[in-house]
Amino acid sequence: MQYTKNDWRNRNRIRTAQGTQWLSIPVRRASLQQRICDTQVMDMRWASRHWRTLSQVYARAPYFQFGCELLAGLYTEAASLNYLSAINLLFMKTICKSLDIHTHITSSSDYAYDAHADRTTRLIQLLKATDGVHYLSGPAARQYLDQQQMSVAGIDVSWMKYNDYQAYPQIHGEPFESAVSIVDLLFNMGPAASQYLRAGSGSVAAGL
Repeated sequence: MQYTKNDWRNRNRIRTAQGTQWLSIPVRRASLQQRICDTQVMDMRWASRHWRTLSQVYARAPYFQFGCELLAGLYTEAASLNYLSAINLLFMKTICKSLDIHTHITSSSDYAYDAHADRTTRLIQLLKATDGVHYLSGPAARQYLDQQQMSVAGIDVSWMKYNDYQAYPQIHGEPFESAVSIVDLLFNMGPAASQYLRAGSGSVAAGL
């Protein structure tokens, strides 16, 4: 799939005393058609810089040690990886395991599909390859996803809503900020992070 600039693939936000702050992985972008799986890291010092920032921002968090035990080694391992996809996959699998989430994670590059087809057609091909009949999407995809085409292909579409997360105590006070990285939850909630997710975070709206 095509890499897109100013998206969530190479950056996320954390909550600081001064408000939210972006943590970005600098990447090389050779062309507008560059694929996500071909996107390489431009500055390998990103991991140490991110970890230094996290250590400062969450030093007084109630579960700082818990977060360190999970994330410190993860950042060390990620620092040796050259491709953005490999870094994201490493983080997703490791954090999912810590949260007792056992969803099978694969990459679109594991499947055969027509790379020159339109976005909806490519997505349908991927869903068919995995025997998928239901697609949960982020709200931004409403701009291009053809729901009628998905329906004809026998695939139901639902939309994730991110504006009604259950609040949890954040070290840097109120109001609650939901649009932040999972690391914020880990540092603030520790072992209870998994229970928080299972209690219901965000909601789903039906398609069409």
